[in-house]
Amino acid sequence: MATLEIKNLHVSVDTDQGKKQILRGVDLVIKSGETHAVMGPNGSGKSTLAYSVAGHPKYEVTDGEILLDGENVLEMSVDERARAGLFLAMQYPVEIPGVSVSNFLRTAKTALDGEAPKLREWVGDLKKAMTNLRMDPDFTERNVNEGFSGGEKKRHEILQLELLKPKIAILDETDSGLDVDALKVVSEGVNRAKDTSDLGVLLITHYTRILRYIKPDFVHVFVAGKIAEQGGPELADRLEAEGYDRYLKTDA
Repeated sequence: MATLEIKNLHVSVDTDQGKKQILRGVDLVIKSGETHAVMGPNGSGKSTLAYSVAGHPKYEVTDGEILLDGENVLEMSVDERARAGLFLAMQYPVEIPGVSVSNFLRTAKTALDGEAPKLREWVGDLKKAMTNLRMDPDFTERNVNEGFSGGEKKRHEILQLELLKPKIAILDETDSGLDVDALKVVSEGVNRAKDTSDLGVLLITHYTRILRYIKPDFVHVFVAGKIAEQGGPELADRLEAEGYDRYLKTDA
């Protein structure tokens, strides 16, 4: 069992107008096998939460703690966080020219495990995962995310998730830019990863459509850098019907 604990997290970012506080005291606990959906309007701090946990240098943690199985995540470098079991699927995955998908994935797996995977076994796992995600075999010879469509980028993120087997996955708006078919395929990939490894998931989204495929155990409404309300799956249904207006009015 793995546990990610976020305690009283405050995060600021430097802007042209000076330092701006984005997160204002976030408390969240995610355990193995659980799916937590974080929903909220644009600018509420959802992506800031994701990148702060992952260790993006742009975001400065000014107060609070992030613990993974009791270990202080804030004292870890980005690669140390990944090796400890944290995974971030980015909303806008970056291109890596000159590095093939095949080399990227095997290098990442080697870094996580401390030794290269056995080639025959690795090729089998890669082929199976790509087939499940309905990805062309030639995909592995392309440079990472270079010239990829939005759907291809998101499938590649979930391919990494399935092969690298982290403890906790943070999915930052994985549903953005996906058509209905791609959304279903990507969601099935997340569910497979959960079913085969007891993965804990923090799913960040604006909309409830992905929650039709990835069923949340808990829903957290993010407004103005903090959690305004939390509940079960029924809270997502209410947000679908009512939107975020009542939270914004209360916040104002």
